[in-house]
Amino acid sequence: MRINVYISSTGYCSRREADRLIQAGKVTVDLLPATVGMEVEPSNIVRINGEVIGIRPTTVYIAFNKPVGIISTTDQKIPNNIIDFIDYPERIFPIGRLDKDTSGLILLTNDGLIVNEILRSENNHDKEYVIELDKPYDDQFIHAMEKGVEIYNPVQHLKVITKPSTIEKVTDISFKLIITQGLNLQIRRMCQTFGYHVNRLKRIRIMNIELGELKTGEWRYLSITEIDNLLKRIHNR
Repeated sequence: MRINVYISSTGYCSRREADRLIQAGKVTVDLLPATVGMEVEPSNIVRINGEVIGIRPTTVYIAFNKPVGIISTTDQKIPNNIIDFIDYPERIFPIGRLDKDTSGLILLTNDGLIVNEILRSENNHDKEYVIELDKPYDDQFIHAMEKGVEIYNPVQHLKVITKPSTIEKVTDISFKLIITQGLNLQIRRMCQTFGYHVNRLKRIRIMNIELGELKTGEWRYLSITEIDNLLKRIHNR
């Protein structure tokens, strides 16, 4: 098994973060420095910062209703980070992120193997949001949003056209939006393209997991049925 997959399977962190730790010289295998891409066996002793890892913890899947102002980061040096807010007794990390000014559903887990499968845009996993704008919109706005919008992606430093989406009207200034991407500030940038400012943005569903009646600032464990359906959707895409 590749070492980044091995580290991720223990719930310590994602595969990408494992590679960063390896490159930083913080990982050893049988007390020797690890290298990116190396293979490990069950008999090998893997340490991160001198701490032995390898016993897979009980897998945890959590749904959290993130309040506005909480930051989706595991860096506990940053004020108002999601890890300190939840204060879970074991190591967990968010699957993806919601920006600071966005509220709603975010999943957290210690299962590093599912993170990339959920986040990859090409897997077309749907996420649903409720958006409230600063002024009324019209049918032309709906059609343009659903077709795909050219926005600037600061991560790639280029303009991209968003994938087609689905909109359900709620009021003259609010609507539900289903997308299959997670570009940086994507929804806000899409609306801004047409001259609208997003006053409120809340995620209410990720694939088969719904926010439901979960109160702001509270979390719950996913049910066995939710976990089973989630894993089936990931592996049978």
